[in-house]
Amino acid sequence: MATITLRIDDDIRDAAARQAAEDGVTLSDFVRDLVREAVVSVRDEPEPGGYVPDSLSPKDRHVLSLLHRILGRVLPENENDVDGDKEYQLERAHVLEAGLTQEYWVEFAGIANELSKRDSQRVMDILDMFRIAGYSASELQKQGAEVPAEVMSSLQYRGFDFNDDLEGKMGSYVQYLVSKGRWQEQSDFVEGHDGGNSHFPMLETYMRMLAEYRRIRERRRPQLGGSGYALTLEELTALSREWIHPDNRR
Repeated sequence: MATITLRIDDDIRDAAARQAAEDGVTLSDFVRDLVREAVVSVRDEPEPGGYVPDSLSPKDRHVLSLLHRILGRVLPENENDVDGDKEYQLERAHVLEAGLTQEYWVEFAGIANELSKRDSQRVMDILDMFRIAGYSASELQKQGAEVPAEVMSSLQYRGFDFNDDLEGKMGSYVQYLVSKGRWQEQSDFVEGHDGGNSHFPMLETYMRMLAEYRRIRERRRPQLGGSGYALTLEELTALSREWIHPDNRR
């Protein structure tokens, strides 16, 4: 059995000792049970996904409960759509007013965790990288240059894995951006491939490629104008090489 050394204030130790004595157990057993309660679940129920706060401020609870009570009074008779009926709305108000934190998940059902600003920017950087790579390959072909098939294949955006929490949010953001008229070169892919679902983790591959793309951009920084963004065949080849994990390269 492992041993943990814990330093706490004397008054906390004394209070814990008094509680242990009242419970008829040793101080070690008392603390051990508290730790066990914190880390060992007695239920096999999965935790609800998405955003579920551990607590809400009294002000937030009051505002939300009032909104539920108002909605309960304005819903048509016998209404039972996504907003439920009057009884449901009053029940939600009661949960908030009583502070039943374990039931807050119903209040926030359908509210996903945020996609951070950093990860949102990564999505746009990845889309920009594939846009420039595709444009560059097309321009080279127009000039009569031969771009190897394996290079062309590696420079195609393949979506994000919707089975992964983070990648799924990134893929949803791509859907949103495309639906708003941005990065329209990806519209056919997003609309024709399960919403852009790669069904395989892609973020690590994209980040390797993005790191190389940034190195290329840094070397080309002095160049200005649209043509300055076009990549050479050598640069495209270096970018496509990052598609393969370093451990699997020849």
